[in-house]
Amino acid sequence: MSEHPLSVKGIDGVSRRRFLAGTGSLLGAAALVGHGTPARAEVPGLNCTPIADGSQVRALVIGTGYGGSVAALRLARAGVDVHMIEMGMAWDTPGPDGKIFANTTTPDYRSFWLRTRTKQPLSQFLGFPLDKDVPVHTGILDAEDFAGITVYQGRGVGGGSLVNGGMAVTPLRERFPAILPTVDPAEMYSTYYPRANAGLGVTSVDVNWWENQACYQYARVGRKHAERSGFPFVFVPNVYDWDYMKQEAAGTVQKSALAGEVIYGNNAGKKSLQKTYLAQAAATGRVSVSPLHRVTSVSPAAAGGYTVVIDQIDTTGATLVTKTVRADRVFFAAGSVGTSKLLTRLKATGALPALNDEIGKGWGDNGNVMCGRANHMWDPTGTLQSSMPTAGIDNWDAGGAFAEVAPLPTGIETYASFYLSITRTPRRAEFTWNPTTGRVDLSWDRAWKQTSIDMARSIFDKINSREGTIYRTDLFGAYKIWGDHLTYHPLGGAVLGRATDNYGRLHGYSGLYAIDGSLIPGNTSVNPFVTITALAERNIERIVAEDF
Repeated sequence: MSEHPLSVKGIDGVSRRRFLAGTGSLLGAAALVGHGTPARAEVPGLNCTPIADGSQVRALVIGTGYGGSVAALRLARAGVDVHMIEMGMAWDTPGPDGKIFANTTTPDYRSFWLRTRTKQPLSQFLGFPLDKDVPVHTGILDAEDFAGITVYQGRGVGGGSLVNGGMAVTPLRERFPAILPTVDPAEMYSTYYPRANAGLGVTSVDVNWWENQACYQYARVGRKHAERSGFPFVFVPNVYDWDYMKQEAAGTVQKSALAGEVIYGNNAGKKSLQKTYLAQAAATGRVSVSPLHRVTSVSPAAAGGYTVVIDQIDTTGATLVTKTVRADRVFFAAGSVGTSKLLTRLKATGALPALNDEIGKGWGDNGNVMCGRANHMWDPTGTLQSSMPTAGIDNWDAGGAFAEVAPLPTGIETYASFYLSITRTPRRAEFTWNPTTGRVDLSWDRAWKQTSIDMARSIFDKINSREGTIYRTDLFGAYKIWGDHLTYHPLGGAVLGRATDNYGRLHGYSGLYAIDGSLIPGNTSVNPFVTITALAERNIERIVAEDF
């Protein structure tokens, strides 16, 4: 195949060989510290004493992501003692480089959850593979493989807030009935979305500053191309501390977003849940957390409440000890995949047989699909790119796609525009128990992604035609245009109003709740964590008032 004249063969005077050599040194493994031993389970302000075998707790929350953190805070402020169970680490102990989290371009043992080799979302560059062998470790990003799809999830105290790009988008009100049809939009937009945005610390970039910063040149190129093709370019809020980023740009503080930190954690400026909801929960004195603990069973207890079986693991994933505790009430907040898998298994194996037949159903990928475009040499996207995106291209009504103008922070000039699209895909999958393998399977079909590709094409085919540019074919495999193998935004599996009542109470049992992304049936039209947070705020308010 001949190379297009706009291809990346000679990017910024950097040969492929030179780039690969530089990448190889960046991707070199750091020395492994404490491998095979329990990680230090301590988060500033939170009581991280591991739960004791035989404990009795009033409210047990499985997971420390958005829904679980909201539940813990609101329960604690209502006077309820809460214990949170977190499968990942506390993420408070520096590695050999003196930082908590690894850089995006230098994945090491901290980066991936219990893998022997990295599985980066963007797996190739200039035709060279980027993945590398790493020691097995309870790293921060889980690339969980199912048939037809890899689901990326955060692992650690703070859940997905540790590894996302911070885009805090409230969907347009007119689109809300298609997202959560059993929920009153008036209450969400008057009360719970504002409450969630305040609790998360959502703010908007200073556009005047943005217009003049080298680190957002890539986004300004994205705007120019979108607007010249007739698409609305929209700024979106973020949970990053913009004052901190301004200081990064001025060179007065440690660089974080401007050092490419995002999918393996952010060491400074991002307001993860550790700095917002969990910090407020800690201030109540009623919340404790057990990192590196994994719930394996929940079943009714003879004395009332629920018997919960929990494995404490080390940093290789090996079980150190198995504990049994009793909880008056249990909140499933392990994320869409974690909650759905656990509930599916508990129903099928007889631990919670009265769960209804909607468990495991209604799962979707939020229509995620990725692509890159090769720009002309007069449209450089910049050697310095902030890892915190600020804007997107909205073609939802006409073409069913919203495209985040995403960074590609390689540290060299790529002349590439990169996008994560969210599309209005109708496809929904189901989790089922496989007794032969003893695993939960997902009925996703890779061919379903064609719908998302077609919707994303409604934007990028037109831009390429207008600009005389082409798609990049070196990012996801040889001559492969579309990143159709993944999702960052798993949703559904315990859908509100189907597997639960209209406030997340699981059908069949009193005192069991789902309170995370599993409640949302597959799509939010935008990045979902603000909606997950707002729905949790709505539901827990009713649960506290009526059930406690």
